[in-house]
Amino acid sequence: MPNISTKGLSMPESPIRKLVPFAEAAKKRGINVIHLNIGQPDIKTPQVALDAVKKNAITTLSYSKTEGNDSYRTKLATYYLKHGIEITAEDILVTTGASEGLSFVIGSIADTDDEIIVPEPFYANYNSFSIAFGVNVVPIVSKIETGFALPSITDFENAITAKTKAILICNPNNPTGYLYSEEEIKQLAHLVKKHDLFFIVDEVYREFVYDGKEHYSALKEKNIDDHCIVIDSVSKRYSMCGARIGCVITKNKTLKNTILKFMQARLSPPSYAQIASEAALDTPQEYFDEVIAEYVLRRDTLIQGLNKISGVKVISPQGAFYCIVELPIKDSDTFAQWMLEHFNIANETVMVAPAAGFYATEGLGKNQIRIAYVLDKETLKRAICILEQALKEYRLNED
Repeated sequence: MPNISTKGLSMPESPIRKLVPFAEAAKKRGINVIHLNIGQPDIKTPQVALDAVKKNAITTLSYSKTEGNDSYRTKLATYYLKHGIEITAEDILVTTGASEGLSFVIGSIADTDDEIIVPEPFYANYNSFSIAFGVNVVPIVSKIETGFALPSITDFENAITAKTKAILICNPNNPTGYLYSEEEIKQLAHLVKKHDLFFIVDEVYREFVYDGKEHYSALKEKNIDDHCIVIDSVSKRYSMCGARIGCVITKNKTLKNTILKFMQARLSPPSYAQIASEAALDTPQEYFDEVIAEYVLRRDTLIQGLNKISGVKVISPQGAFYCIVELPIKDSDTFAQWMLEHFNIANETVMVAPAAGFYATEGLGKNQIRIAYVLDKETLKRAICILEQALKEYRLNED
């Protein structure tokens, strides 16, 4: 057969989805699989968004504008203004999910063999998008011992080379749940300004911040307009993962026009999903208050349960709905697959995401997993019990 591209062969498997065949096989055997591997909330989508599609009188489902509907972008700018972020509709490009937005950004700012600095562990697809464009991820290690706080600015500065094009972070962080502080954002903003780099900030989880803390957006930094790029999405905010509507926000006109050329090649973002996303902006604050309270309950249930398991190490997340869990095992890939193939309690098992896929440095994360606490309290309690018993049995045979 013809050869597959080197780039294609280099694309990593998703740590979130690569074990799906084993999960599907378990289900066919009658096993209920508790999915802690993926950030698919069970929270209901706001009714106002669903009704906007159901009750729409469109007779021809046509293309939208390449950069997204004017009405949606204008209303979205108003949303950000409520959060103290001064942007206009012209600064917003609507994408088919945040993933498309980030991939177009990487394609617009970096050439083959250029570098993007990312603190790790990081969202696994950052690596995939970079590989797809021939760009190299340069990782800066953050550690569970420090709560996955931002590594030293000196570490970032030492990693900068002539090929460095950007620093990329996720705030709050997926997969660690760490919330970068205003001071940390300001330090990075100063650094990108000093070295003339782009500052890409994935703010998809900006609404999910706990314990009285506040999210500080990079867009509030006034002196980096030509450097700052924010990625956002409706997927998690409104539990609308299937809508596939995200956006890129930048005041850099040259960059925006470059991204727009990538967007023109894919024509336009989906029309119905934009209608739903625009309507979702009318979601009352009470919705978010209830959702955040629910996630705090789920987080506390998970962390308290995990802390009772011998040999397990975990840090309580400050935002998003993920955590990295260090296990008393050698290889979490093998363990995660073993749970799906060989372990269950009362015909129920757990699916987790092996954490090595969230690192770029070879060998890191081998004994860690990512857990998404997107399921209800009682399901999480059962999952913790299954995980505890699975670890006991697995460790007996690991050596």
